[in-house]
Amino acid sequence: MRVTAAIAISVFRESVRDKVLYNLVFFAMLLTASSYLIGQLTAGQDVKIIKDLGLSATSLFGLFIAVFIGIGLVSKEVERRSIYSLLAKPITRGQLVLGKYCGLTLTLAVNIGVMALALYAVLAYMTWGLSAEARLVWETAPLDPALMKAVLLIFFELMLVTALALFFSTFSSPMLSAALTFGLYIVGHFSGDLRNFQQVVDSPAAARFARGLYWVLPNLAQFDVKNDVVHGVHVPVGYLAMTGAYAAVYIAMLLAISMLVFSRRDFK
Repeated sequence: MRVTAAIAISVFRESVRDKVLYNLVFFAMLLTASSYLIGQLTAGQDVKIIKDLGLSATSLFGLFIAVFIGIGLVSKEVERRSIYSLLAKPITRGQLVLGKYCGLTLTLAVNIGVMALALYAVLAYMTWGLSAEARLVWETAPLDPALMKAVLLIFFELMLVTALALFFSTFSSPMLSAALTFGLYIVGHFSGDLRNFQQVVDSPAAARFARGLYWVLPNLAQFDVKNDVVHGVHVPVGYLAMTGAYAAVYIAMLLAISMLVFSRRDFK
């Protein structure tokens, strides 16, 4: 565990020094702040717009961080030839893969936390100085703690996307890894269509194939509760637990396969 923790801290420090990472966080904060100005254009709907855009920005920029840094966790070491010096140390390939993943997960946690704080700061600024009558048009409180449920599920989703990016990077090029990860991200948000594919095609074989993909590919749509939270729909804690358990099982499977693939990879 010490070796894995040391690798994770090293990845976190390297990610923090990455200028692209700073730019992504800056633009996420900028978009969250800009949503306040947009909200002023729609009377009574400003809080909804700010929450929706803020959560969407957190998800979008977190996705870029997970993919573009995730695909380079392993491939960067191979391209730099630093993989040889790392493997010469008392470090197993499994520890290297796990440490890289934990380091990026820590980076995501810090950045998502910063973006969530920025969103709450904008919402807090809105409530300052407003009368009780002006607040009656709001469906939910601006500083609704339920926003953290959406943020938590965004984090779970990005952890899964990071595991996907890391898995592809163990055997393919960075460009292909990014394309495959983005492709599965898009498909994962439309997995319900795969389940009901037999309703739009007449081929039983195609319907069975689509249903098979539905069970194999990650179902990312279940992590999206932004609309429910913004409109004040209750998200049960049990749902958070079940979705988190699903993410944990899928991540564990991806990491196990990644370790296996990377352990058999020949660097000569």
